[in-house]
Amino acid sequence: MTRFIGSALAGLLASRPDVDRVIGVDAVLPEPAARARMEGAEFARADIRNPLIGRIIEAAGVDTVVHASASATPASSAARTMAKEMNVLGTMQLLAACQRATSVQHLVVRSTAKVYGGSSKDPAVLTEDTTARSLGSGTARDAVDIEGYVRGFARRRPDVRVTVPRFAEVIGPTVHTPLTRYFSHSPVIAVAAGRDGRLQLLHESDAVAVLEHLALGSWSGIVNVAGEGALTVVQAVHRAGRIPLPVPMSALDGVGLAMRIGRLGGFSAATVRSLVPGRVLDTSRLRDEVGFHPAFTTVEAFDDFARTLHRTVGPSTIGKVERTLTTVLGLGSAAPAGTGIDPLAPVVHPPESGGTGAGVGAAAGPGAATSVVDDTVGRAAERPGRPHLVGIDGGSPRRRKAAR
Repeated sequence: MTRFIGSALAGLLASRPDVDRVIGVDAVLPEPAARARMEGAEFARADIRNPLIGRIIEAAGVDTVVHASASATPASSAARTMAKEMNVLGTMQLLAACQRATSVQHLVVRSTAKVYGGSSKDPAVLTEDTTARSLGSGTARDAVDIEGYVRGFARRRPDVRVTVPRFAEVIGPTVHTPLTRYFSHSPVIAVAAGRDGRLQLLHESDAVAVLEHLALGSWSGIVNVAGEGALTVVQAVHRAGRIPLPVPMSALDGVGLAMRIGRLGGFSAATVRSLVPGRVLDTSRLRDEVGFHPAFTTVEAFDDFARTLHRTVGPSTIGKVERTLTTVLGLGSAAPAGTGIDPLAPVVHPPESGGTGAGVGAAAGPGAATSVVDDTVGRAAERPGRPHLVGIDGGSPRRRKAAR
């Protein structure tokens, strides 16, 4: 309950007349801002890794549990170990408590789009049935493990409605993640040289709204959750008022360390690498079956976040500095002037298949109890005229064919 999504969701559910009780659970006390967002929700200080969470669920007669595991990857190894314990071990303990509690009838467990991995052989748009070709460590591996435990729970408790929303990167003026830090720290932002992956984002308010929708609805299963459209990384850097600095993949760690030593802001090499695959989700199931439509597109979500940043340079300056840097470094990442490519325009990705930490639990219905658990892009360039083919010798293939 100490983070935005959990506290905002608790307050939203507590304000509904058809929800009798909302209980927020966290290992630490909520800050004043989080407490204000919770409004009429109750709060219980408990670690979900402790069996005490089971007693809270049983004593309150919890009907619905919404659990959102942490999706951020901490920088230090010690923090990563703690995050894994909270994500994986905490979820295991929570699921065991829910399995024992006969009052639990609805379970929503937030997952992440990182379960799809990041392979160059992946389809352009990922559906809920896409199988990951490659998975690293950290959050992606934790999310895969968590979803496995949830499937096991669903087999043992077939009477419980289980829903797993897979979130794209959440962004907004309030949340703090490795992605928001990446765009905030320095006027010059490192990007992978020769690569310009796509970004698909989910606004923080839409993240809260979809969890409420799933908690109080009747739909069950796995669903992708993201705003419409996409941006490329370089376009996002431009919209943030920053200058992209192309860095070879092999030099990311060294350049990041040098920038931190020189107090130039620095960056996380892991974050830069995570943006290379360009993950875009098919959200047709979210719209057509779940019946939820995010209020913010990817571009609108990013722009709402970007308004909180201090712009260091204007758009014209960005273009001039970027062209100078790419010329000096011999790396062409930006489109030269006069190409007709709009660096700030959203990406139009292929049509979707088939159609186009915080957690909360809630119970609907008078007299029901609920537990809130908190475990800690641009358009393609418009090319004038129709494309034509040119043979190896420079002549037109059509003319050669006529001559034959």
